[in-house]
Amino acid sequence: MTPPSDIPSDGLPVSPTRQRFLQRLVALAIKPTTHEYYVQWAEAWTKARGNRSADATTAFFDALGRSTHLYDWQFRQAVYAVRILAREILALPWAAAYDWRGLADQARSLEADHRTLGREAIQVRAVIPAPPAEPSVPLPETSVEIARIVDALRRAIRLADLAYATEQTYVYWVVRFTRFCLECLKQTPQNAGPPAITTYLNYLALERNVSGTTQKQALNAMVFLTKKVFGIEDFTIDKPTNGHTCRRPPVVLSRREVTAVFAHLDDPWKLAAQLMYGSGLRVIECMRLRVKDLDFDQGTITVHDGKGGKHRVVPLPMALEDRLKGYLVTAREKHLQDLAVGAGEVHMPEALARKYPNAPKEWCWQYIFASATLCPHPRTGLVARHHLHEASMQRQFKNAVTKAAIPKPATSHCLRHSFATHLLQSGTDIRTVQDLMGHTSVETTMIYLHVMKRPGAGGPSPLDLP
Repeated sequence: MTPPSDIPSDGLPVSPTRQRFLQRLVALAIKPTTHEYYVQWAEAWTKARGNRSADATTAFFDALGRSTHLYDWQFRQAVYAVRILAREILALPWAAAYDWRGLADQARSLEADHRTLGREAIQVRAVIPAPPAEPSVPLPETSVEIARIVDALRRAIRLADLAYATEQTYVYWVVRFTRFCLECLKQTPQNAGPPAITTYLNYLALERNVSGTTQKQALNAMVFLTKKVFGIEDFTIDKPTNGHTCRRPPVVLSRREVTAVFAHLDDPWKLAAQLMYGSGLRVIECMRLRVKDLDFDQGTITVHDGKGGKHRVVPLPMALEDRLKGYLVTAREKHLQDLAVGAGEVHMPEALARKYPNAPKEWCWQYIFASATLCPHPRTGLVARHHLHEASMQRQFKNAVTKAAIPKPATSHCLRHSFATHLLQSGTDIRTVQDLMGHTSVETTMIYLHVMKRPGAGGPSPLDLP
């Protein structure tokens, strides 16, 4: 790459601006080897006349995000370069209020093992029975044994049709259990048998100081391994030492606090947070919403493949209808522009993509909260759009809570807790709330009744007595 030339003078001084820009890069401890790339992004933005307004800058990055050869980290690098130039060097009036961090967060790509992609990206092959062989005396190599057991575990999980999030959790614990058996017990997990489960659970409780919930999670993974992979259906284990268990009530924001948090968010994060609160959505459910899932005539949102693989219908907040329609109009224009340059496809489950080959380009299948950049599918290599990364939504919400000066350890999931609590406080029947939340048992929903209660079952404080 040739060295960058001076920043063009269309609206900018030449040498002084470039010098101050480079000095600022040095002050920010940005690697010197990347300075020329920052300058090039600034040049590109200036040539596109993005310095005229916030809308012009948004249009510049919309066009930049359509490049099929652009990585998400390059997009974020461009955002940071333009932010430094516009806000700190040029001090443009609109740049201070522009949501630079939110724009950079929109470009975060989903990992190959993300819950949206993992089931397709990680392939599990069928097992072809091999001729029986004499068992070898020495222990197998740890990495080889772990790979063999994990492959068999994934196969059993897929056959049982468990959620991919469950698959990730079970693989996590089985890898550590296998390593524990090989390195500490000097046996394979299959030869160690059920007694090794108790030994490992005691190790977790006594040496790793895990909670009772974490210990139970590990137990479920090892029981599944023993039954479905090793084929040992009937077995008992000794009662292990219990990990410390302390069930805490969920963190719930008041209506005033919810409004304060929304005031410190910008779209699309604000609209997504309002949907999560107004419809009781989990963050991943909100990010995965497609245009077809919204029914404005019925006033409903259909949530597909929620926790436990369940589907449910939740209310579409009337207060958000106009904003959602306006947001979708803008999103559709962006989609049509993508189609015009041959980049208007969205990632879909492989089975649906085969059944409906034209569906990835159809508007109804597009993600409502689409990523700002294109990226290839980790298995098929198809370049298309994912949805926004839920970790970015969580970070944006956490920053908003900090700015609103709310002294609670609130995360984006607290919006779902607040949804249930506020409905119960308004007199909504608990069974209705259970259906809207997608809870299998009403006991799960009843936790919000305890949140509603005042200390002492409604009794007054002695300080308030006459």
